[in-house]
Amino acid sequence: MAQEPAGGRPGDVTRLLRHQRQAVEALLGTPRVGLDQARFLLDDLAERLGGAAEPVAELRCRLADHLGDEPTARREYARWQAAATAPRQGRAAATAPRQDPAAATAPRQDPAAATAPRQDPAAVSAPRQEPAARTAVPAQASGAVGPAAGADDRSAGAVAGCPGCAPARRAELLAGWGEPVEALAALRPVLDGEVDCTDQPERALVAGLLPWLRTGAATRAARAHLRAYRRHRRERAAFPLLATHLRFCALGGHLERGLAVLAEQLPRLDQPVDDLAAMEFAAAGSLVCALAVEAGLGGRRIHRPGHGARPAADLEVATLGGQLQALATALAGSFDARNGTGHQSGRIASWLADRPVAEPVPLPAEDEDEDGAPPDDPAEPGEEEPVPLSLALLTRALDARGDGYAVERDGTVVGRWGAAVIQFRRLGERGEILHARVVATRRVPADRRAEAYAFCNAWNHDRLLPAAYVHDPGDGALVLVGGVTTDLAQGVALAQLVVLVTAAVSTGVAYAEAVAALPGGDEG
Repeated sequence: MAQEPAGGRPGDVTRLLRHQRQAVEALLGTPRVGLDQARFLLDDLAERLGGAAEPVAELRCRLADHLGDEPTARREYARWQAAATAPRQGRAAATAPRQDPAAATAPRQDPAAATAPRQDPAAVSAPRQEPAARTAVPAQASGAVGPAAGADDRSAGAVAGCPGCAPARRAELLAGWGEPVEALAALRPVLDGEVDCTDQPERALVAGLLPWLRTGAATRAARAHLRAYRRHRRERAAFPLLATHLRFCALGGHLERGLAVLAEQLPRLDQPVDDLAAMEFAAAGSLVCALAVEAGLGGRRIHRPGHGARPAADLEVATLGGQLQALATALAGSFDARNGTGHQSGRIASWLADRPVAEPVPLPAEDEDEDGAPPDDPAEPGEEEPVPLSLALLTRALDARGDGYAVERDGTVVGRWGAAVIQFRRLGERGEILHARVVATRRVPADRRAEAYAFCNAWNHDRLLPAAYVHDPGDGALVLVGGVTTDLAQGVALAQLVVLVTAAVSTGVAYAEAVAALPGGDEG
């Protein structure tokens, strides 16, 4: 059985496995993560925890559902539910890894996965370094199949997602398979107050909105929408839930309410938590607009703020609906190009074709004191909660390491570690890319350019990070520079960012020390 890493903290293996699970989950949110990468991480997680372990069964279920392979998704759903409901004393057996080596190396059973084509570079942008993937536990020595340290009943539960949110995740799947009654039954533990989770009961209430509508409980759905939206309207992490709020308004006949929610939340579409959430929000918003036009509300105007090259504009409902539909279908096409299926395009088309399923009922009066609503300034996220990359989060990571640094006026964070000066910058349209630029303080005379190029080529051949190159400022001395770029579009937890910063600093210092060891040259 593998042991905790030498010099590591207790629980490091479990934390790394949890980040590995999060890396697989990132696949569901963006077409920029390759299927092969996610499958490799998922297969590795299955070897460490066991193929029937709760987090493995859940991820395989959700992956199959994302690809449109409902039979496989239902089979893994049954395993997931069995692992989640197994008696505590029996969970170790339920999550034991496969002992049959042939089974451990058997081909994947996901038919959509088996036929998925390679990524089309024209359709899917080239993948950048994924932070969660870099925190995966190294493969076990000698190829042995077995659990990692502590990969018993307790660690499998610790690696799984929040148990209090699991009923909502199961209900969302069941509702998507056309089983509203079963979806509501899955929510019962949350609605009965049997779980302890800070996201509940509001997340479960959202998962029940459409099942309640489809089973004739429109009044219950209306109450649930109002209670949950009071919280979700201002909560950063709740953006993926807003599509369901909009679909409730559309399918429940509350079009005025739907337009108000869309107008209020539209600015958040320019900085979504991931592409899947953006696709679903855009599709749900387009549906609201289409039904509003049919109801004679097409002359309304909704303000859409400017973003990037797009100017601000007051758009008619029909025009806005067309823009949102184009965005949703384009994103669905990107997912399908990566997946090798047409499932996401078909799912979005079915959303856009939906029509009200219940007669509108009066919405309850808003509670003026809004008990339970979050403050305007949400609490600082915890170490394990993925959030968008920000300057504040970056400085928190450096503070956690005890590093000295300075913040320049443009937001660049600069520090010196031995022979290396390292600059951390946020790049990309939303500042979602972390770039660490390593500058060796030792400089090389310009007449030794060939030697400098040879050094960088050798470094890039033998080392993964940082990517080395030569910069000539034109003053007679060459600067040897390295770079590490990480795409954090899916968000990053503080603990993960500390790992990334530590890797950038350690590899950057090694690079600068190698430059300093070159014969001759000038001191920087």
